[in-house]
Amino acid sequence: MTRPDGDASPVRTGPLLAVLDYGIGNLRSAQKALQRVGADARLTSDPEEVAAADGVVLPGVGAFGRCIEALRTTGLWETAMQAASEAAMGTGRPFLGICVGLQMLHEGSAEAPGVAGLGVLPGEVTLLSDAVKRPQMQWNRLDENGTDKHPMLAGLGDDPWTYFVHSYAAPVGPDTVATCTYGDEVCAAEARSLLWACQFHPEKSSATGLRVLENFVGLVAR
Repeated sequence: MTRPDGDASPVRTGPLLAVLDYGIGNLRSAQKALQRVGADARLTSDPEEVAAADGVVLPGVGAFGRCIEALRTTGLWETAMQAASEAAMGTGRPFLGICVGLQMLHEGSAEAPGVAGLGVLPGEVTLLSDAVKRPQMQWNRLDENGTDKHPMLAGLGDDPWTYFVHSYAAPVGPDTVATCTYGDEVCAAEARSLLWACQFHPEKSSATGLRVLENFVGLVAR
C-alpha cells in the first residue's frame, strides 16, 4: 500500500509485531493470522527491526535442536533471548512463543541433549508419555490451570479446543496457565508477565486460536 505522500513503505494498521524469521516454522501462517486480528505483523531477521517493534513473536516447528541452531545461524539468538527475558521480567515488550517457540524458552530439551535453550523459563522439555501415540497431532481441550483465568485465555468460553502437533512438552509448573490431557497432564500454555507462550498452534486453531492471538495483540496495544 502506498501512502498519500507517495511513500511506498507499508502503512501500519495496528501494533507492529516482529515475527522472527530464522528460516524454520509456520512463519507465513502465523503472520497472516496475526494480521487477521489487527496486527501489523512482519517477518524479519533484522535485529534493528525487531528492536523497533511493539512486540515479538517466535514461532517454531520441527526439532528443538534444529530450531536453536537456526536461531544462532541467523544471528537472532541474542535478540530472542533479550526480548524474551525482558518480557518475562515485565520490563520489555510483549513476547509470544508458539509450539517449539515455547519449548525454546526453556533450559533445554530431551530431544537434543546438550543443546541449551534460551533459558528464560525453568526446566527441560521432555518426551510425551509412552502410553500415547507420538506425536500428539489432534484437537485437544484446554484446561485452565488455577482459579483465575489468564488474559491469554480471555473470551475462549467454557470448552475451548485447540490444535496440537508435538512429541515433546514443557514441564507443568508455576508459569503454566493451561494444560491438556494426553496420557498425562501436558503443558499447553505458559505465561510470565509480558511473556506468553502456547504449545498448540493458534494459527491452526480456528476461532479459539484467533482469539488467543487477538488477546496478545491487545496486550501489545496497551
